[in-house]
Amino acid sequence: MNLYDELYAAWRREIGNAELSGLPSDFYVRIADYLHRLSEERRMLDKKTVKAALLEHEEEHVRRMVEELIWARYKKLVKLVTESGKVPEDLLSAEETQVFEGFVPFAVAYQQFAKGLLQGQITRTEVETPHKRVTLRFVKPVPAIIGGDMKAYGPFMVEDVASVPVENARLLVKQGLAVLVEVS
Repeated sequence: MNLYDELYAAWRREIGNAELSGLPSDFYVRIADYLHRLSEERRMLDKKTVKAALLEHEEEHVRRMVEELIWARYKKLVKLVTESGKVPEDLLSAEETQVFEGFVPFAVAYQQFAKGLLQGQITRTEVETPHKRVTLRFVKPVPAIIGGDMKAYGPFMVEDVASVPVENARLLVKQGLAVLVEVS
Protein backbone atom coordinates (compact mmCIF):
# COMPACT_ATOMS: atom_id res chain seq x y z
CA MET A 1 0.00 0.00 0.00
CA ASN A 2 1.46 3.39 -0.96
CA LEU A 3 1.46 6.29 1.49
CA TYR A 4 -1.45 8.11 -0.17
CA ASP A 5 -3.61 4.99 0.21
CA GLU A 6 -2.48 4.54 3.83
CA LEU A 7 -3.38 8.16 4.60
CA TYR A 8 -6.74 7.80 2.84
CA ALA A 9 -7.53 4.64 4.84
CA ALA A 10 -6.57 6.33 8.14
CA TRP A 11 -8.63 9.40 7.22
CA ARG A 12 -11.69 7.29 6.37
CA ARG A 13 -11.40 5.31 9.63
CA GLU A 14 -11.09 8.46 11.71
CA ILE A 15 -13.85 10.44 9.97
CA GLY A 16 -16.22 7.47 9.77
CA ASN A 17 -15.96 6.20 13.37
CA ALA A 18 -16.71 7.70 16.74
CA GLU A 19 -13.87 5.65 18.28
CA LEU A 20 -10.20 6.61 18.02
CA SER A 21 -8.32 4.50 15.49
CA GLY A 22 -4.72 3.42 15.80
CA LEU A 23 -1.86 4.96 13.86
CA PRO A 24 1.68 3.63 13.39
CA SER A 25 4.14 5.50 15.62
CA ASP A 26 6.00 6.88 12.58
CA PHE A 27 2.87 7.86 10.63
CA TYR A 28 3.26 11.65 10.83
CA VAL A 29 6.99 11.52 10.09
CA ARG A 30 6.29 9.62 6.89
CA ILE A 31 3.42 11.99 5.96
CA ALA A 32 5.64 15.05 6.51
CA ASP A 33 8.31 13.48 4.29
CA TYR A 34 5.69 12.65 1.66
CA LEU A 35 4.40 16.25 1.61
CA HIS A 36 7.95 17.57 1.40
CA ARG A 37 8.74 15.28 -1.55
CA LEU A 38 5.53 16.31 -3.36
CA SER A 39 6.34 19.97 -2.88
CA GLU A 40 9.94 19.56 -4.02
CA GLU A 41 8.99 17.51 -7.07
CA ARG A 42 6.35 20.04 -8.04
CA ARG A 43 8.79 22.91 -7.56
CA MET A 44 11.25 21.30 -9.99
CA LEU A 45 8.66 21.02 -12.78
CA ASP A 46 7.38 23.55 -15.27
CA LYS A 47 4.14 24.80 -13.71
CA LYS A 48 2.33 24.49 -17.04
CA THR A 49 2.81 20.75 -17.37
CA VAL A 50 0.12 18.19 -16.67
CA LYS A 51 2.38 16.43 -14.17
CA ALA A 52 2.80 19.65 -12.16
CA ALA A 53 -0.96 20.15 -12.10
CA LEU A 54 -1.52 16.56 -10.95
CA LEU A 55 1.11 16.88 -8.21
CA GLU A 56 -0.48 20.13 -7.03
CA HIS A 57 -3.88 18.44 -6.92
CA GLU A 58 -2.44 15.47 -4.99
CA GLU A 59 -0.68 17.78 -2.53
CA GLU A 60 -3.92 19.71 -1.90
CA HIS A 61 -5.81 16.45 -1.22
CA VAL A 62 -3.10 15.17 1.11
CA ARG A 63 -3.02 18.44 3.07
CA ARG A 64 -6.81 18.47 3.41
CA MET A 65 -6.94 14.84 4.57
CA VAL A 66 -4.10 15.40 7.06
CA GLU A 67 -5.79 18.49 8.49
CA GLU A 68 -9.14 16.72 8.86
CA LEU A 69 -7.45 13.63 10.32
CA ILE A 70 -5.54 15.68 12.89
CA TRP A 71 -8.62 17.62 14.03
CA ALA A 72 -10.80 14.52 14.20
CA ARG A 73 -8.16 12.78 16.33
CA TYR A 74 -7.67 15.87 18.48
CA LYS A 75 -11.38 16.07 19.30
CA LYS A 76 -11.55 12.36 20.14
CA LEU A 77 -8.42 12.52 22.29
CA VAL A 78 -9.64 15.54 24.25
CA LYS A 79 -12.94 13.75 24.86
CA LEU A 80 -11.15 10.59 26.03
CA VAL A 81 -8.84 12.50 28.35
CA THR A 82 -11.62 14.58 29.89
CA GLU A 83 -13.86 11.54 30.39
CA SER A 84 -11.32 9.02 31.67
CA GLY A 85 -8.15 10.97 32.41
CA LYS A 86 -6.21 8.50 30.28
CA VAL A 87 -4.71 8.51 26.82
CA PRO A 88 -4.73 5.22 24.88
CA GLU A 89 -1.01 5.32 24.00
CA ASP A 90 -1.22 2.17 21.86
CA LEU A 91 -3.41 4.09 19.38
CA LEU A 92 -1.17 7.16 19.16
CA SER A 93 1.72 8.15 16.96
CA ALA A 94 4.99 9.07 18.67
CA GLU A 95 4.25 12.78 18.22
CA GLU A 96 0.75 12.49 19.69
CA THR A 97 2.10 10.59 22.69
CA GLN A 98 4.60 13.36 23.36
CA VAL A 99 1.99 16.12 23.02
CA PHE A 100 -0.51 14.43 25.33
CA GLU A 101 2.02 13.75 28.12
CA GLY A 102 1.47 17.30 29.33
CA PHE A 103 -2.24 17.40 28.62
CA VAL A 104 -3.34 14.61 30.94
CA PRO A 105 -2.09 16.30 34.17
CA PHE A 106 -3.75 19.54 33.01
CA ALA A 107 -7.08 17.82 32.33
CA VAL A 108 -7.05 16.05 35.69
CA ALA A 109 -6.14 19.24 37.57
CA TYR A 110 -8.81 21.21 35.74
CA GLN A 111 -11.46 18.60 36.55
CA GLN A 112 -10.44 18.77 40.24
CA PHE A 113 -10.67 22.56 40.11
CA ALA A 114 -14.15 22.42 38.53
CA LYS A 115 -15.35 19.85 41.08
CA GLY A 116 -14.06 21.94 43.98
CA LEU A 117 -15.58 25.11 42.58
CA LEU A 118 -18.98 23.44 42.26
CA GLN A 119 -18.68 22.43 45.90
CA GLY A 120 -17.96 26.04 46.83
CA GLN A 121 -14.25 25.52 47.37
CA ILE A 122 -11.17 26.86 45.66
CA THR A 123 -8.05 24.88 46.28
CA ARG A 124 -4.63 25.78 45.00
CA THR A 125 -3.09 22.65 43.64
CA GLU A 126 0.29 22.18 42.12
CA VAL A 127 0.36 19.81 39.22
CA GLU A 128 3.49 17.76 39.11
CA THR A 129 4.35 16.94 35.54
CA PRO A 130 5.95 13.52 35.45
CA HIS A 131 9.27 13.49 33.61
CA LYS A 132 9.44 10.48 31.35
CA ARG A 133 12.76 8.71 31.55
CA VAL A 134 14.70 6.52 29.16
CA THR A 135 17.67 4.24 29.58
CA LEU A 136 21.01 5.16 28.03
CA ARG A 137 24.40 3.46 27.70
CA PHE A 138 27.22 5.98 27.84
CA VAL A 139 29.92 5.71 25.18
CA LYS A 140 32.02 8.63 26.50
CA PRO A 141 32.62 9.95 30.02
CA VAL A 142 30.07 12.58 31.05
CA PRO A 143 30.28 14.80 34.15
CA ALA A 144 27.29 15.11 36.47
CA ILE A 145 24.28 16.85 34.90
CA ILE A 146 21.10 18.44 36.18
CA GLY A 147 18.09 16.70 34.62
CA GLY A 148 14.92 18.29 33.29
CA ASP A 149 13.33 17.23 36.58
CA MET A 150 15.97 19.31 38.45
CA LYS A 151 17.65 16.21 39.93
CA ALA A 152 21.38 15.47 39.66
CA TYR A 153 22.51 12.57 37.45
CA GLY A 154 26.00 11.16 37.08
CA PRO A 155 28.87 11.46 36.62
CA PHE A 156 28.94 8.68 34.04
CA MET A 157 31.82 6.54 32.82
CA VAL A 158 32.09 4.68 29.51
CA GLU A 159 29.68 1.68 29.46
CA ASP A 160 27.61 3.01 32.40
CA VAL A 161 23.87 2.44 31.99
CA ALA A 162 21.45 4.91 33.53
CA SER A 163 17.87 6.15 33.37
CA VAL A 164 17.64 9.90 32.65
CA PRO A 165 14.83 12.29 31.65
CA VAL A 166 13.93 12.22 27.94
CA GLU A 167 14.91 15.88 27.45
CA ASN A 168 18.45 15.17 28.63
CA ALA A 169 18.65 11.84 26.80
CA ARG A 170 17.95 13.50 23.44
CA LEU A 171 20.85 15.90 23.93
CA LEU A 172 23.26 13.24 25.16
CA VAL A 173 22.47 10.97 22.19
CA LYS A 174 22.62 13.86 19.70
CA GLN A 175 26.05 14.86 21.03
CA GLY A 176 27.29 11.28 20.63
CA LEU A 177 27.88 10.80 24.37
CA ALA A 178 25.36 7.99 24.85
CA VAL A 179 23.14 5.57 22.96
CA LEU A 180 19.55 4.61 23.67
CA VAL A 181 19.05 1.19 25.25
CA GLU A 182 16.04 -0.63 23.83
CA VAL A 183 14.18 -2.46 26.57
CA SER A 184 11.90 -5.26 25.43
